[in-house]
Amino acid sequence: MSYSSDLADGFRHAGSYVAKILRGIKPGDLPIEQASKFTFVINLKTAKALGIAVPPTLLSFADEVIE
Repeated sequence: MSYSSDLADGFRHAGSYVAKILRGIKPGDLPIEQASKFTFVINLKTAKALGIAVPPTLLSFADEVIE
């Protein structure tokens, strides 16, 4: 299982930072932004290989399930 920030969303935020810097704002004046979108991924193939039973309710919360 993995619960982490969404990479595509992070790249979009980085792009907006670059745009602000190119407009002339000093990097030190920009606020630090925290990730706002997260993804939850479950790898069923590995869970089965390890003998771990994943409850269906947990699977329903997952954004992506690797089979």
